[in-house]
Parts: sequence; C-alpha cells; structure tokens
Amino acid sequence: MVFVRGLKILAILYRGGDAAKQEPRLLGTVENELGLRSWLESQGHEYIVSDDKEGPNSVFQKQIQDADILITTPFHPGYVTPEVFNKAKNLKVCVTAGVGSDHINLNTAIDKKVQVLEVTGSNVTSVAEHVVMNMLLLVRNFVPAHEMIERGDWDVSQVARNAFDLEGKVIGTIGAGRIGHRVLQRVLPFNPKELVYYDYNPLPEEAAKAVGARRIDTVEELVSQCDVVTVNCPLHEGTRGLINADLLKKFKPGAWLVNTARGAICDKFAVADALKSGQLRGYAGDVWDVQPAPKDHPWRAMKNPLGGGNGMVPHYSGTTLDAQQRYAAGTKSILEKYFQGKEQEPANVIVGIGKWATKAYGQR
Repeated sequence: MVFVRGLKILAILYRGGDAAKQEPRLLGTVENELGLRSWLESQGHEYIVSDDKEGPNSVFQKQIQDADILITTPFHPGYVTPEVFNKAKNLKVCVTAGVGSDHINLNTAIDKKVQVLEVTGSNVTSVAEHVVMNMLLLVRNFVPAHEMIERGDWDVSQVARNAFDLEGKVIGTIGAGRIGHRVLQRVLPFNPKELVYYDYNPLPEEAAKAVGARRIDTVEELVSQCDVVTVNCPLHEGTRGLINADLLKKFKPGAWLVNTARGAICDKFAVADALKSGQLRGYAGDVWDVQPAPKDHPWRAMKNPLGGGNGMVPHYSGTTLDAQQRYAAGTKSILEKYFQGKEQEPANVIVGIGKWATKAYGQR
C-alpha cells in the first residue's frame, strides 16, 4: 500500500540520443528514464527528467526549487551545492542512481535534514573489471599499438619498448572497500609480486588473507612501493586533491596510475605534468573533475615521453548495461521504501535525517 502520493520527482540523467532509442537497456538515459515513468505516475507522482543542468536557467536549477526528491547519476551529475540546497525548499531525499554521492554537498544535506541514498553495490563488478582492463592496457602499451594499426603502420619496436607484463609487479589500491577488494581478487591470478592496500578501515582478516594483501599505513609509503596504483576510494574532504604534485614525486619513477573513483582525487595538472615528464608511465580512468569534461581538459591529450600512456575514456565504467539494470532496480526499491514509510537498506544510506550513516566518506 502506498502512503505517500503527489510528490515531485526530478531526475537529472545523461542524454542517450539514437543509442538510447535503439537500446532500451540504456536505462540511465533521459530517453529511458530509469524505467520509472509509468510506475511513478501510476502512484500519483510527477516525474520530470532532463539532462539540462548548467546555469541558473537550466531545468535542474528551476525544477529543484519545489522538487521533493532528486535523482541523479554520477555519470552526468546534478551538483547539489549549498546554494542549490537553499533554493530547494521542499527537498527531502537525494537518490544517486549508482554509487558515489560527492556531487551532493553532504554536510549541507545533514544541516538541511535531507536524506542521501545510493544504490550501493550496483557498480562494483563493473568498475573492478574496468580497473583491471585499465591496468592491462597501460602496462601492455595497448592504446599506441592499436592507434598504430589504425594509421596503417607496423613498427613492433615502437610499442614493445614500453610494454611490460603485469606478472611480477607490486600492485596497490588506495581504498579497499567493495571495489578495491574486488580489484585485488581479480588481479591475484596475474601472479603479482605483491598486493598492498591503504585504507583507514582494514580488510577483514579472512578477506586480506584470501588475496594475500598487506596493509600499508600511509599513502606515501604505498605509492613508493608500487608499480601499479589504483584509486578506489570515495571523494570527500580527506581525499580531494590527494594525488598532487608532492605525492606524485613519491611514486616509483615510471609507475602506472589508474583512477576510476573520482577525478578530483587527483590534481589534473600535476598528473598531466607527471605523465609528460615520465614520472608516471601511464594514467587511465573514466572519471573527471568536471563532467562532462571540457574539450581543453589536460587529460584528453596528455602523453608520456614515448607518445602513449593515456587510457582516458568518458565516465562509463559503472554504467554498463548490466550495471544500469542494477541501479535502476535499486533506485525503484529506494523510492518504493520511501513512499511506503519503510526502513531503507542500511548499506544504501549515506546521510540519514540530520546525521551521517556511513564511514565511507571519511573518518567522522
């Protein structure tokens, strides 16, 4: 039985265009609306969906003023700043259709008593697979080799001189939560020299033992020991700009760095400079400090001294068709519980009413 009716629900999603019309499983798009319209309207709610989120006259800025619920994705986020919260007089719930709610000012959400929920676990397999793919394409120097074939050239030495094996390397993750742990599980069969991790929450003893991972006390110590570093932690006050020029100097010369967490964890100019100098041999990921990334973003065209090392793509690691099915279903479940006055799954609650409900966004 539904207890709540007549709410205004605003969803900021990404535009799928012809692809979304041809592929209805692209649920996270404006065209396919998370598959929620008919259900929401049958429950007596108003559902507004748009990708227009920039500027004071955008659909987002106008409609948020009297919206009760906001749904947005990490892939085309509607940024809920303190100023937006002040406009949003009726806002009660922010739902992330996916994982990662750093586009919402969480401290202000607490002050305003707005709940923040996300579909925890919906993207973990998808992102962990993307991380492993990024490691391999960097270490094996895949992108320059493929580009050579596209050009019609054939010069094995030009690509082989910067290609290595993943076997025998020290691989470390900054963050060993649901994704970081799965990354460690998936790279273990490549027979690395060692797996290490940094996280203020240690892995459970059995989980750490199963992957043979050694915990390191500081980020500085971790990066100094690793051939491959992967970032798998949320963006919050403690991780914004974590990988900066000073920390990059402490990396092993010629290390590879993969970031599928959040772009703003890394200083974009420092990363580009480190790649250009060769301090980093490669950088790959799908997350950017602003999304969509501007055309002049330094990560679009940065290269190492041998003309490779760039594995950047749009933010899509967590929005495979399989992941979209999971986060669309999870969003519906969150809304259904809210409408019926039921308790949410604890793992999905980032901010409760006026309080933190997770340790994932830093030590509180």
